[in-house]
Parts: sequence; C-alpha cells; structure tokens
Amino acid sequence: MIPDAEFGYELLVCRYAELAWYPGDDPRPAIVSRQLGTRRRRWDTVVIEVDPAGFAGRRAFGDRSLDSDLLHVVRDAPADWAWYRDALPDPGYPWRYVRRAVHRAAGRNLIEKRRRGNRIEIRRLRPYPDWVERIVAIENKPDLDRSAADALADQLAHDVKTALADEVWLATEATGDRVEPALLREMPVEAGILTTRFADGDPASGGAAVDPAAATVDWLPSDLAPSGPEGRDPETATRRLEIAERAYGKGWRSYHDTMRPDCRHFELRRAGRALVPHCGAKGRCPTDRECAGSCPEFSPEPPAWRTNGWPIEGGPGKGVQSLLS
Repeated sequence: MIPDAEFGYELLVCRYAELAWYPGDDPRPAIVSRQLGTRRRRWDTVVIEVDPAGFAGRRAFGDRSLDSDLLHVVRDAPADWAWYRDALPDPGYPWRYVRRAVHRAAGRNLIEKRRRGNRIEIRRLRPYPDWVERIVAIENKPDLDRSAADALADQLAHDVKTALADEVWLATEATGDRVEPALLREMPVEAGILTTRFADGDPASGGAAVDPAAATVDWLPSDLAPSGPEGRDPETATRRLEIAERAYGKGWRSYHDTMRPDCRHFELRRAGRALVPHCGAKGRCPTDRECAGSCPEFSPEPPAWRTNGWPIEGGPGKGVQSLLS
C-alpha cells in the first residue's frame, strides 16, 4: 500500500516527476521540489522545466537559492562599475536593505563590490541567465473521496485563475474502476489528471514502487500562460522566479532537515526507483511532523554507532542526511 497517506505519496510523486517528466510525452529537463508557493497558496509538488543552457548558467551562481533581495542585486548588477543606487532599480523599500543584500551577494561571490569614497560600487561577475521555461504545480491526493475533491476543486480553481503556474495537475492513486473517480469529480477542466499506480509495486519493496511507467495521463491540462505578446506582468514574473529559485535550492528531499535521521528507528526503504523514510518503531512511513524529537519512540543513535564510525564516519543518521542532500 502507499506509505502514509499524503506525505509518503508526495515523495513518490516527486520521484516519478524526477524520472519521467513530461507525463505521456518526450522527456523535458526539469527540477522537482515540494511544499512551495506563495503566502496564500502552497503547492504539494512543483516542477520547474528549465532551459539546459540557461540552467548551466544558473549553476555558475552556486547551489544555494537566491532570495528576493539577492535577485534584485544579481539580476540588475551592471557590466561596468557603478554606484549601486544608480545601477539598481528603485526597490520600493529602504536602500539600506539593498546595501545589506549587496554585501551578502559579494560575500557569496555572486557580484563584485568596491568602495569609492563613501560610495559602494558593484559590477556583475556574469549575467544572470533566463533559465526557467515553465512552472508546473501538482496537487497530490492518493485517496480522492468527495470531501477531499471539493476542497481540491477550490484550490485548483484558484490556481487556474491566478495562472502563476503554467499548468496545474491533480495526482491521485488509480482505483482500477472503469472510470477513475477523479474524472467524475467537478474539477476545473483546465487542470490535468494524473493517475498513479504506485500501489501495484513489488510487495518486497514495501508494496509501493515508482518507475517511469507508474502513472497515466487521464486528462491533459490547459496551458495557463498568457497568450498575448505582453506576457505576464513584471511582478508576477519576479514571483515565479523566486519560486523557481527556492525550488533550485531546496529540492524535494529536504525532509532530512526536518525529520530525525539520527533516530535509531529511522531508515530508508526502497520503493522501486524511489527511497522513502521508514520508522522501525511504527512499522510504516512516518509523517514529517511525527518524525521529531518529541516523538515518544524517538531514540538517538547510540554513541558507539558514531564513535566506531559505523558504517561511515558520523553514524547511519549522518549517512542518510548526506545521501539525501
């Protein structure tokens, strides 16, 4: 069966997207993240389709994400030395915050800076590339009962209306019915429907398995990108880039930062071509909220595991964190 309701299913969907994006079509280069969005809306899975050449240029800026303040500096840094207040557009907030971002950007080797008298001048090391092609949002609901469908319909309708993403999808586990329930619910027609068959996996791997053939497109989504030549407004374009940057820096395996791999009960189990957390004490995939120091079953790794360097220096918890990172 699918490991823990929605968290485990979310990890399987992320791994599927990593293996086989775009569903039912030729592969597209993409990065995958989870639990991202805006203050008003958070998506379960986010797929950032990238331009390969632009993505290579983005990697030259390092592995960490660029927040909105850093983006303001890096994107507009001039090719030649200039006072930062002349070089950068008015941020709409106090310039002292921009100055802090300039120092942070220089400290990360994203730009160059120098002081000329009382002024701080900047210039770019390299142009910030246009690396994001499309943003796709996926809502995950393995068991789509009527109450869950009603809530999802409202959320997907909001996504379609705002058009922050280029496509929105619903991913749900196949039931085997002649007509899948997801097609009978009142979902926005612009949202795509992806039915997964993770639960048909090898029982030896926990009963759930991911591979490139583990999902079927039951309904194709509409393209939500503006069709006019003017495209999206600058504020929306910037917000999309901020989401893409967070996806770049976070990925979808970042649960190793919020869960407790240093617990003796924590392990990773194979699910086809995926690895999912497993709690030996609970006998299942824990939620990311359950797997915490406050869990009654939490038991730190014995010191001997770490001092003996089993099987790699730092103990198995460190090994899991390193692997997922």
